[in-house]
Amino acid sequence: MHGNVTCAAVLVIALTATGCWQDRNAARAPDIPFAPTEDTLLKDPDNPTKVFRVDFAEVEASHPLSTADLSQITQANLRALSQEQVDQIYGRLTAGPIPDGPFAGDLFFPKGDSLESRLGEILGGIKGQIADAEVRKLELLGRSLWKGKVFYRDERVLRNYIEDLAILKPLLGDDTGDILTTTIDRRSWLRFLSPRTDVWLLFPAKLYCGQSLLDSRRESIIIDYAYNDELPNYRRRPDALAGRKGLNVRDEIRMIRPGLYLGRAYINRVFLLNFTLYSARIDAAEGAAFRRTGRTAEDCWTGEQQRTVAID
Repeated sequence: MHGNVTCAAVLVIALTATGCWQDRNAARAPDIPFAPTEDTLLKDPDNPTKVFRVDFAEVEASHPLSTADLSQITQANLRALSQEQVDQIYGRLTAGPIPDGPFAGDLFFPKGDSLESRLGEILGGIKGQIADAEVRKLELLGRSLWKGKVFYRDERVLRNYIEDLAILKPLLGDDTGDILTTTIDRRSWLRFLSPRTDVWLLFPAKLYCGQSLLDSRRESIIIDYAYNDELPNYRRRPDALAGRKGLNVRDEIRMIRPGLYLGRAYINRVFLLNFTLYSARIDAAEGAAFRRTGRTAEDCWTGEQQRTVAID
């Protein structure tokens, strides 16, 4: 029983939070400003390892990110940062426009963290009752699943691309005739990830602007699976696993620059992992103008503290 629960959790985490798993050492950390993550003056003498939590408003005021800084950030080099540094980047971003169309995804854990440790925190004693070898097998399973997300901006709905249903068969049952499919243009970014043109669409979610669970000063774009059973073409198996009767997955994203979003995945409002979403098409179409002006469309509330983006 415990192994089945954990397996389902890992599958849903991988599918809903995206994930092309890569080596975190593939790139060096971006050379951008950060506030100190440890304050020696305020350190508790009885707890010398205590880390000082940085105020996001102060970070944004004292260490604004320029367009050149934002242009340095990639899906690969974010994995070289600590979680505190990733959080500082997120706190200096606005939501930007709600995305539209297909995005490639990548998930990552901060330095020193792993799937095993995060699942241990989320699932409590369940992880402790299974062998570490089984968790490693599940990590390999996650790597083998091809993934992406497609946003339907006008409908305020998101769905996840799944290429191979065979690995999900235990969760799907025998009847798969009602699962939505779509055909991907082989000239698009997906041709680099898969030779197939037909993909399945599973795990729908609602899209809206809402309060960030990390930084309440301004809104984020929320990807909410809780009430996915109210969406068209909902399928109880496996979509319910991500919903309110399952793992209650909730993501939030903010825009680094046009075409690139930084996200945070939660289960039952407990933070699990970071992820990115990338569209080369949007980057090519809008990136140059953003580097010149630092301006972008905003669909969500940007807060009372004005964000400063220096132009380089």
